[in-house]
Amino acid sequence: MSLWVILPVSLPVLTITGIWVVYAMALYNQHVCPVDNWLYNQSCEEELFLQSGADLCCTLDNVPLISKCGALPPESCFFSLICSTGSFMVMMIVLLRYAHVIEKHQNCVLNTASLSTGWICAAGLIVLGNFQVDNAKVLHYVGAGIAFPTSMLFVCLQSALTYRLAKTQGEYSVAHLRLCLTLLSFVALVLSGVFFCQESFVLQHASAIFEWVFCVIIILFYGTFAFEFAGMSEATMAVLARGGALGPAGREHKVEALGGPGPHQSENML
Repeated sequence: MSLWVILPVSLPVLTITGIWVVYAMALYNQHVCPVDNWLYNQSCEEELFLQSGADLCCTLDNVPLISKCGALPPESCFFSLICSTGSFMVMMIVLLRYAHVIEKHQNCVLNTASLSTGWICAAGLIVLGNFQVDNAKVLHYVGAGIAFPTSMLFVCLQSALTYRLAKTQGEYSVAHLRLCLTLLSFVALVLSGVFFCQESFVLQHASAIFEWVFCVIIILFYGTFAFEFAGMSEATMAVLARGGALGPAGREHKVEALGGPGPHQSENML
């Protein structure tokens, strides 16, 4: 088994653990209300962090959105660190997946588009994580507006690519898993966006929950690349060294597609 499998496995472990730690810190410092709280007020006499007791007065400023959990120090520092580290790992996974497809099969539009959207998503994640919503709202929303749609587009492209390249029953099972994750993430993203635009306290809170669900599903989707990375070899690195040139398998497919002699035909001709 290739050591590269550690990368897609560690991404969900580190990032999901990290964002839950950020939430726990924000909750401990009373910067947000608990996820299980559904009671909000128009206004409160005291700010949340000045309140004490079991009954907290929460407003829309305290909805536990992921960005809101990482808006104030000290949790904002960890939030930036997690987003920056996660974006780097995403870039590496996307690049290695791109090279692996070329090595085992051949390059295609879906593969190139996946590389582009994956890297754009990583760039948006860096902006989102380092410009907190309370300090630089415009830049934060620009980063979110880049990261969320492109992450959704990336999983769609990868699901389609997995089905296109699948040959064995195991590969089709991975494709089915990714399709299910893609559909669930799409539903969560749509509901989160629709509820976020509403004035209802309940719908705003539901938006936060669906945002958490969307991010966790997307992160788990990246973890499924462990199936391909387990069989990754030095030839994948050679593809990157050649600047994305076709590997041996890709060249065979290309020659056969053009009507040229395959490997068995070449032996017969000698």
